[in-house]
Amino acid sequence: MNKQPIGIFDSGVGGTSIWKEVQQLLPNEDMIYLADSKNAPYGPKGKAAILDLSIKNTDYLINQGCKLIVVACNTATTNAIDYLRLNYNLPFIGIEPAIKPAALHSKTHTIGILATKGTLSSKLFHKTSLLFASTTNIIEQHGNGIVELIESGKLYSDEMKALLSIYLKPMVEADIDYLVLGCTHYPYLIPILIELLPAQIKIIDSGEAVAKQTKHVLVENNLLNTQHRFGQTEFFTNTNPEVMKALLGHSQRVSHLDF
Repeated sequence: MNKQPIGIFDSGVGGTSIWKEVQQLLPNEDMIYLADSKNAPYGPKGKAAILDLSIKNTDYLINQGCKLIVVACNTATTNAIDYLRLNYNLPFIGIEPAIKPAALHSKTHTIGILATKGTLSSKLFHKTSLLFASTTNIIEQHGNGIVELIESGKLYSDEMKALLSIYLKPMVEADIDYLVLGCTHYPYLIPILIELLPAQIKIIDSGEAVAKQTKHVLVENNLLNTQHRFGQTEFFTNTNPEVMKALLGHSQRVSHLDF
């Protein structure tokens, strides 16, 4: 089993930000990345639809022999991971917004979170907020339209900058000192966010923590690949592969898969 691939799925190309962190920490692992861009974003969908999509993605990755699955989508994690862990016999790694470190280190006791509606309205998000940030003022903002722009290849467009300026304004006015990115698409926004935000505001996402947890679970379950070669990743998308190629670099091969 230890030579089997790690499976990663997301509601599109955003989870490649998680893939990069996992690949950097675990360079010997083979991986399969599934981008369900046809159904992006998951955020506005109801819990039942998100669960159905998560099951579909999981079934595909299990049929490809994956030994562990990273749910590289905040919305899918908050709405489906409990069900997946209960009904499938392999480890799942989920993703939550990095509220805990932001709240612990905030000097202004005010943090911002940019996330999808599906994440911000979930029980898991509210539970985490109460547990780690009960004395912290959290300025929440739905990132409506961001995923759609990224998925259509408009990451660095004027439209994106204008949208982010609107979303960031109330956070800056509230004196946040940490901005938590609550969607795996959003780390690709960091160059624009640095340009738009005051220098003292720190940006934080979950990628590194997810990679460390993935390694921990692999070691714990004796699933770590000890092969002496660099692992290979197969990338699949059910829309135009060129959008993902642009984010990954054109040296990566991305295949179209109708799923």
